[in-house]
Amino acid sequence: MFTGIVEELGTVAAVTDQGDAIRLTVAAETVLDGTALGDSISVNGCCLTVAEMGEGTWTADVMQETLDKTSLAGVQPGDRVNLERAVTLDRRLGGHIVQGHVDGVGQVLSRRPSEHWEVVEISLPGDLARYLVDKGSITVDGVSLTVVEAGPESFTVSLIPETLTRTTLGTRHPGDRVNLEADVIAKHVEKLLAAGLADRFAPLSPDQAGRTAAPQEDPA
Repeated sequence: MFTGIVEELGTVAAVTDQGDAIRLTVAAETVLDGTALGDSISVNGCCLTVAEMGEGTWTADVMQETLDKTSLAGVQPGDRVNLERAVTLDRRLGGHIVQGHVDGVGQVLSRRPSEHWEVVEISLPGDLARYLVDKGSITVDGVSLTVVEAGPESFTVSLIPETLTRTTLGTRHPGDRVNLEADVIAKHVEKLLAAGLADRFAPLSPDQAGRTAAPQEDPA
């Protein structure tokens, strides 16, 4: 589990094509501290497992499913990527609960700079729109953000200077693809409510109908 608070910008050092997968090597500093083989690191919002460690680098295997469903399919050596180690119980939850499981890929539609922040509009796959609400949480390329306005096909976020400087969102241009993860709490609530409504309005079995039928009057 992650918090969506990016710890550092890493640099893609190598991408090795393996046919139905790639091996992704990332140069980093902060996220290597205390990290061991098998640990999880979020790369642009994708939870990856550390398979190898080198001098100032770490390597992960990225399977076809991840390449099909995320923007990692297009990474190249030299690209900057947002990195975050899995959260530990002694750390503050500065963002929100992030699983590192990408729900869909959006595109940056526009950027509107202001004196102290930028408003960025991002396209939204239709099946994710129901999970977004104004002032709710969304993860964009691994960054925990607050939704300003949620629409049926897009949403907007405001990026403060800290976010613009310390994450890849400061250099994303209109047309760039970004990984999106909706708030997992919203998804659980939806499933529980759907199950509850289905149980409430399910047709009665013959036995249930007999037990709930109104009692008959005694003919005597």
